[in-house]
Amino acid sequence: MRELGDLVVDLSARGDRAAAVYRALRDAMRSGRLEPGERLPPTRALAVDLGVSRTTVATAYDRLAAEGFLTARVGAGTFVADAARPVRAPRRGTDLAPRPGWDRRPQPTSGSAPAPTYDFRVGIPDPRLFPFDTWRRLVTAELRVGAHDLGVYADPAGHPPLRAAIARQLALSRGVTATPDEVLVTYGTQQALDLVSRVLVAPGDVVAVEEPGYPLARAVFESAGARVVPVRVDGAGLVVDELPTAARLVFTTPSHQFPTGPPLSLDRRRALLDFAGRHRCAVVEDDYDSEFRYTERPLETLHSMDDAGRVLYLGTFSKSLVPGLRVGYLVAPEPLQDALRAALQLSVGFVDVPHQAALARFLDDGLFARHLRKARAAYLQRRSLVLEAIHGPLGRHLELVPCQAGLHITTLLRDQSVDDTEVVGRAAEQGLVVEALSQYSGSGTPRGIVLGYGAAATESIRPGLARLAAVLDATPSTPPLRPR
Repeated sequence: MRELGDLVVDLSARGDRAAAVYRALRDAMRSGRLEPGERLPPTRALAVDLGVSRTTVATAYDRLAAEGFLTARVGAGTFVADAARPVRAPRRGTDLAPRPGWDRRPQPTSGSAPAPTYDFRVGIPDPRLFPFDTWRRLVTAELRVGAHDLGVYADPAGHPPLRAAIARQLALSRGVTATPDEVLVTYGTQQALDLVSRVLVAPGDVVAVEEPGYPLARAVFESAGARVVPVRVDGAGLVVDELPTAARLVFTTPSHQFPTGPPLSLDRRRALLDFAGRHRCAVVEDDYDSEFRYTERPLETLHSMDDAGRVLYLGTFSKSLVPGLRVGYLVAPEPLQDALRAALQLSVGFVDVPHQAALARFLDDGLFARHLRKARAAYLQRRSLVLEAIHGPLGRHLELVPCQAGLHITTLLRDQSVDDTEVVGRAAEQGLVVEALSQYSGSGTPRGIVLGYGAAATESIRPGLARLAAVLDATPSTPPLRPR
């Protein structure tokens, strides 16, 4: 078997070698691997490459030219003719199919779509606040020759200085006590959840999640074959008394429940840790958006209250910096470290050392703290404008769910017979993107509107929410309320 570029010519069998070269070139043109106008090698060069006589190649060329596949230009060479343009045959069917459940997984989203005029998407920070010039200098310094040995695969658990910097940052800002060895660097929250599900969740295991809650967490556990059980949340967070006793794992967002907002009360935090101890289950604490608080200090993390090693703590820099950096972290007890590192090795194999080293410098040099101060001030102003509208023209239709943190505000429709997905659709026709609260719940209730203000330009908030008020005024109720 010999190759010409990406062409394969099988000369291993006995027989007419000119015919073999002819078939290989013809098939390449029919399939589109050789395109019209592409120049073929001279017969002498191709003969040397294939280890055959020049006459063999010339015979194949002559036959292809006679059939209209090739055209010769005096002094220029031999080219694929326009008539050789391939006709695509329909792809044949296959009996391959994903295993049950994957047909319901979330589809990948495209980040190339232009931002809407009035952008109230949830979970999107403002990239205009990120210090790109500073970041560029840090990355450039880490890419200089000799800065890192890029000829070897780095520790899949993450660049050691970054793990140490994250441990210091968490100790100072969240009271999470962890050694660098207990910190694993991940490609965002999703990979952290994937690692946890690989190591702790077997098909058929019961995993309890908040309802409403983070849809992608539910999807990760379902993809591992878990039996996901939704558990109600109220004004004090996850209703611990309703957790299934068979739970192998509980996923929660205790700092401010996603998407509704209230934190898990101190009594329920203690009850959850007691439940985990009695039923020998793990607790995954997603401390997303914990950097953005606007009033009182947050309650202690579950991780800091846990003295039994049952809490896995995860977070991300996607909201505090920019999503494109794709850096998150997972703090896990020592008995799980070897398994999680093995899962990381299978998942990514190695890490992007220069960018992780740059982030370590960004944290240790105080640049992260400086950025957060700037970002908090900007988001606080936007949050105030959203609250102003909710207490004003939107108040006829929307009821505020109190929350003192994060980059979004959740509201309930005062008339629960109004279809929040219809409101979202009508708003989109006005260039206004908001989200339906019902999409975060398997039952489709409660209904409400979730307003992100991370990506919203400050000057667009008042006119955008005025449009939302007009949309709500024109949206009819649809009794009776029906579960979806």
